[in-house]
Parts: sequence; C-alpha cells; structure tokens
Amino acid sequence: MIGKRIGGRVYYYLAESARVNGKPRVVGQRYLGTAEDIATAMAGGSAEAAGARHRTFGDVAAVWGTLQRLELIRRVDEAAGAQRAKPTLGFHLALAVLHRATAPGTELEQWWSGCVAQDLIRPRPRKDTITAASHHRALRRLTQERISDVEVAVAEAVRELLGDDGTEALAVDVAQFAAFTAADCTSSAGKDVLAGLGLVITRDGAIPLASRVYRRDSAPTFGALAGELGGRYPDAEVTLVFHAGQAAQLDLGARSGFVGSLPLADHRELRARTDSGYRPVDPERFAGLTALDTRATVDGVRRRVIVTHSATLHAAQHRAFTDELSTAVRDLDGLAAALAAGTHRGDRTQVHAEISRIIRGRRVERVLGITLEGTRPGEIRLSHRVDEAAVARLGDEFFGKQVLATDRDWPVAEVVTAARARTHLESTFRWLTGVAPAGYGQWTPHRIAVHTLVSVLAATVTHLMRREADRAGMNLSVAELLDQLRGIGETVLRHRSTGGRPRARRILSDRTPRQQALFELFGLARFAPR
Repeated sequence: MIGKRIGGRVYYYLAESARVNGKPRVVGQRYLGTAEDIATAMAGGSAEAAGARHRTFGDVAAVWGTLQRLELIRRVDEAAGAQRAKPTLGFHLALAVLHRATAPGTELEQWWSGCVAQDLIRPRPRKDTITAASHHRALRRLTQERISDVEVAVAEAVRELLGDDGTEALAVDVAQFAAFTAADCTSSAGKDVLAGLGLVITRDGAIPLASRVYRRDSAPTFGALAGELGGRYPDAEVTLVFHAGQAAQLDLGARSGFVGSLPLADHRELRARTDSGYRPVDPERFAGLTALDTRATVDGVRRRVIVTHSATLHAAQHRAFTDELSTAVRDLDGLAAALAAGTHRGDRTQVHAEISRIIRGRRVERVLGITLEGTRPGEIRLSHRVDEAAVARLGDEFFGKQVLATDRDWPVAEVVTAARARTHLESTFRWLTGVAPAGYGQWTPHRIAVHTLVSVLAATVTHLMRREADRAGMNLSVAELLDQLRGIGETVLRHRSTGGRPRARRILSDRTPRQQALFELFGLARFAPR
C-alpha cells in the first residue's frame, strides 16, 4: 500500500508490483481512500455517498459493441482517405449512429454529457471535440462518393459476419421514410418534402446493405428502383418484395424472383376458401398465424400463392369494424329521426349525399341495407337494417387475411418473413427518424444524404442485433430489443470529497432473466464497471 499527499491529506492506494526488465515496478494500483475510509470499511461500513445518478447502460454498450464488431470506424476512415482532424470522420460517424440508435430524440451534446458512452469509448476524445458544431463540421466531409463507399464497406462487413446467410437479399421500398423541410428556390420559405427509401436488405434479418433516397413527388417506378439497387449486388440473389398497392405496377406474369401481397378484393376465390388446407406457419415466431399454400392465376400465369390468416389481426379488424358499424348505425338513426321530425328538409339528392358521408367506408356499405321512401322534401323517410349474413361473410373472407404471391420455393414461414420485412423496416425508421428531422431547420440535399446514411447505418446495426437475438430464441422487434437492453441500467454513486478528488462508484442494476440472456449474448461484461 502506498500513500499520496494531496492538499494536505494522505490518500492510500493498493499497489501491485512486478519486475519489469529485471527491475521492480508498480504495474497497477487501486484507490482505497483516506485512513478514515479504510477504517470505516474495516468496520463493515462504507463511506457515505453524496449523491447518485442513473443512466442506461445495456443499449449503449450493445450498440457500441456491434459497431466495434463491424469495425465501422476503421472502414469509414479507410473509405475517407488521409485525415488530419481528430477525432476522425469514422469516429464521428460511429458516434452519430450510436446516438441515433439509442437516443434519436435528444441533442447530441446533452446526450453525450450524461451518457455511459464516455466510459466505454477508448481512447476517450477531448471534451471540446464533442460539440454539435464540431460534429456537424466533421460530417460535412461526407461527400456523395464517400457515402457510397461507406455503404459498400459496411455491407461487406455485414456479409462477412453472416457468411453464407448474406448471399441472398431482398429489394424493398419504404415509401414513408421521412419528411424534410427543404429550401424553396422560389421564396425564402421552406416546403415539406416527402422522401421514400429504396433498400437492398439481407433475406435473413432484414439488415440494410444499400439504399437510395428519393423525393416522393418524382419517385421512380418500383421495378426500376429495385433493378438499380439489385445491380449493386450482382453476386447476390435479390428477391423483389412488394405490397398490394405496388402489385399493379409489376408484370408478375413475366417477372421472376418476387414475394409480395396481392389486393385481397381481387381474389374472391382465394379469400372465400375456408377448407382444412390451412396449417400453422410457425407457432413460436408467428403465434396464431395459419396459411393455405396453393396455386392461382396471377397476371395470366399460374403462380404459387399463400393465403395467410392471423387470429390477432382478425380480432383487431373485427373490433374496428364493429365500432365503425355502430357509428354508422347511430348516425343513420339520427338522420332518420331528423327526417321524420321534419327538421331535415333536404331533397333526395341531399339525403343521398348525407348517407354517403355516413357510410363512406367500403366495409360498412357491404352490410347495410338502406331504403328511402318519398320524393318531396319533408316527406322523405329513411329505414335501414344490418345484414348479419353479410357481416359473417365479411369476417370469413376478409378479416385477418392476406394473399401472398411468389415464385420462390421457400418454406411458408420464410415467405411470410420476407413479405413482412418492409413493415419491420418502416417501424424501425419511424422510430429512428420521427423526431430528428422536425427540429433540424432547412434541409439541403447534402444534409438529407447524411441523415439518410446515419439512419440506414443505425437500422443496419439494430437489425443485426435483432437477428442475433432471434437466433438465440428471443423473437423481439428492434424497439422491444432496445427497450429490454435499456432496462439494464447503471447507477453512479458519488462519494463525498475529503479534500481530494471525489470518488465515484459504478454499479449495474439487477437484471431479469431475459436481460441477463441479452447481457451474455452481446458480451456486455467487457463494458461493465469493475
């Protein structure tokens, strides 16, 4: 044990000695405190804490650990070329991704000042280098060429981690990516620009590999967008994934390599089938989902189609329809009473317009029978009834159902997974981009490109983590995964100063069994306080 005199008081350290080059040297030391602190500890007590603060640990540590495995900083710096600035562009981009993935709705400086990242990132950057101004100044060095090079480099890292599972990809379109307030060339004001995002993602895990942002008012056709993105990976088998609204843009009779949903209303023969051909898809991953694997004519060609039925979706749609029908019936009763009382004296055209407003939902129109009697204002009478048989048919044919078409011979569960990839990505991007664009002022094309890159890389990291959790038997969305990790917290106990430097002690919170499993899965022990 050695003592150091600081400010007139002696502070003790437990020193570890060893011979270095034949000479004794102190190779490690641990702070013990003052003589009073040591005496208190020997008596079974502890120095009184002056304060404490709590911060999240698991989400930041897991995302940072994943960024390290992807070697993001090194790969970005290699793509950027020689740099004089410190920290490097690679560091600033990694920090931006960490911030976006764990606290997308906060200011960077505020987040950094209280974040556990300061204790995880080594070497720790100087405090004056992590400011909003310096951060944005560094990201301005991301030219379009560098952005493309970074995407390619990170995609290579992902495919290396996935091995053979990274050789198959999906092309998807996230039409509701973000809204930006961009400068209007004709005035000093800005206007909202809706942006979509085309993506090539891994088939396993929906991990982004390549992207292209576009303005919604000048959007390319989906087929052209998919062809452009797929061309970046000629060595990968890219499958086009589309939703029902895009099906009409694609000639599925002549196309190969696709998975997508078809408009349910256009396939009565499929939605009406209620035979015993429905089978559970995967009780663990898709609880309550059954499917009928059959064939039907699509754009003039016999194709494999899969009709799915979700018990959860069926129940939700039934509740929504019941509320919709109740509202329509109540409003029709009110209109009928007004006509009978003479307080509504419109002609038949006006009454028809009012009825159309009330039953404007397609599903309500299918089950309501409405009769008008009389022709002159004041004499028109309305009656209505609900066709219960039509209600039953509606539930049997539409509620909880989806028609998927594909030319792939994958298992049904894999077809469903591919078809739902876009939905998962939309959910991820809503969370990643929902707050940031709103408070960012005027958006130039370069700022949009950088924001898109950071968002895509954040999705890449979190979807890679989600895939690993899924492989470990934890079927979680990105939001659920990060929420579980965020629950692994860290408390910093600050002890009173006795004349020298105040001491702080970091301890992790207790963990649930699932949090412990994630703690071990992502190797968070290496980041834990010692």
